[in-house]
This record gives sequence, C-alpha cells and structure tokens, in this order.
Amino acid sequence: MSGRVLPADDPAAISEGARLLQGGGLVAFPTETVYGLGANAFEARAVARVFEVKARPSFDPLIVHLSDRADLGSVAVVAHPGAERLAERFWPGPLTLVLARRPEIPEIVTAGLDTVGVRVPAHEAARKLIRAARTPVAAPSANPFGYVSPTTAPHVAELLGEAVDLILDGGPCRVGVESTIVSLATGTPTLLRPGGVSREELEEALGTPVATCPPPAGDPLAPGQLARHYATRTPLRILPGPAGPLSSDSGRVGLLAWRGPAADTGYAALEVLAPDGRATTAAARLFAALRRLDALGLDAIVAEPCEERGLGHAIMDRLRRCAARA
Repeated sequence: MSGRVLPADDPAAISEGARLLQGGGLVAFPTETVYGLGANAFEARAVARVFEVKARPSFDPLIVHLSDRADLGSVAVVAHPGAERLAERFWPGPLTLVLARRPEIPEIVTAGLDTVGVRVPAHEAARKLIRAARTPVAAPSANPFGYVSPTTAPHVAELLGEAVDLILDGGPCRVGVESTIVSLATGTPTLLRPGGVSREELEEALGTPVATCPPPAGDPLAPGQLARHYATRTPLRILPGPAGPLSSDSGRVGLLAWRGPAADTGYAALEVLAPDGRATTAAARLFAALRRLDALGLDAIVAEPCEERGLGHAIMDRLRRCAARA
C-alpha cells in the first residue's frame, strides 16, 4: 500500500503537512539531497515514530532541519566561529553542522549525545513546510534503515507506504546524496560524513584544514557512519577500475558504470551514472540506479569506481558502505 501523496508545490499540501507535523504526525518531504521523513523535533513521541517506521536503531542520531539559518540558536549552541561562516556560505544547502545541543531538543533526536546535527535544506518546499509548521523538523532519509536512500516520492511510497501520514512530491532530488556532516563541537572542524559539499569547499570557506573522523569504535556520532549503509539487497562489489568483459560463469550480473562500457561486455543489466562525465550527474543518479539494479533479481552488482575528488568522495563513500558485508 502507498501513502497519501500530494504535490509539494501546492500551498494546501504544505498547510496539510504543517498541520500533521504540529499534531505529532510524520511527513515525507523533498530536499535537494534525498527525501526526508520528518517529525516535530521538539516532540519526543513523534520522533519515536520515525525510529519505529524506519526500524532505525536508537543509537543513530537524526538531523534537525530549519527553514532559516537565523533559527540555529533555537536548537544548538553556536560557540565555534566557523559555524556562522559555514552557514552563511552553504545554507540553504547540503551541509549539516554538528554543534552542542540546546536542552529543549529531546535526547531521542540526538541518540543521547550532547551534540545535534542541524541544516537548512535548499529545497523551497522543505523550507516552506518547516516554516508553516513553526517548528524545527527532525528527519532522516525516508526509507527503511540501512537501505538505499529515496530520491523520488514514488520511492518513499513504495518503501514506507501508509506508515507515513503524508508524502510531499517535489520531483527528483537535485543533489542525490546526503548532506556533508561537519562537527564543530570541538576546536578542530571534523568531517563526519562526505556529502553534497566537498572537503575542498569547506576548507576554502574556513581557511583551515578539516580533520577526518576515524570510524567510530562504538555508537556513531552522526548518521551514515555505520560500516554497512545505503545498501542494496543484491551483493555489490566495487571494481578496481573500468569494467571488462564478464566471464560466462559469473551468473546474472548488473554493472553500475561511470560513462558506459565501450562494447557489449555480457552484463545482464547496465546503469550509467555520468554519461557527461560529471560527478554532479553521477551523484544525482546514484541511488535511483542502485534501486533499479536491485529490483532485477540479479546475482550480483559490480560498480566502477570514480575519482575521489569533490563529490567523488561522497559517491565512493556510499558505494563502499553498500558493498560492506553485514
């Protein structure tokens, strides 16, 4: 069964979504990165429904979404001088800042951490929804925990169905991979998850190097840090380079290619991420392509790697977590 879907550019739909959020409901909404599953960030019971619907473990924190960067102080303590600089440069946009949380934010949102991840999405419908609801919105991706993230409203309807009170359809997501997460909770800016804003852009804006967080030994400090995440049900393997011909005894294998093979190489299915060679195109297509391959009942999926520069960091991060064994 599919959840109720309304167009995100309809003011009546935005009003309906805001009413549902105010009443403790769940609303799936578009952002420039992926579709989010939103609840009133100040209502612990509503946020608990997000964890239940997604089957998300309680140790994995959520990101709080704002309609305007002027509201940052309502959910976080802005002590690091880089916070305002990054917010001014990249908000609205695909950047999440991790800061000390305000006590008004329930612990379930932050998985008991003293920090909270916050961002202002670049999708106009998302900001209109949050503004109309008159509350920050806690929202992870609108899909079962650990699976490929949704980048269209039909993805959400197929995956979560009537467990969601309303799905706002804002079309395909422009960026297609989740936000970059940077912690400013300590003195050194630290990259917790690569995403739609590159490390190079962050360092240029801050005028200082950005450290890399090692894999957490215990519970994650931010979403997307688990070894296996964004995963297809079909086993995926990353190739060392461009795809070659497939051996005859490999079974039915799908290929996730960068620009496409030069000739027929024997794969049962082919998805091309970047026919124009652009990482922005590949990122926008990544999750939808993985979903299509995963739906074909293949024996395996193999993926060509891309250059790890700019958005390439985020693309390879998602592929490595998809390929990791459970």
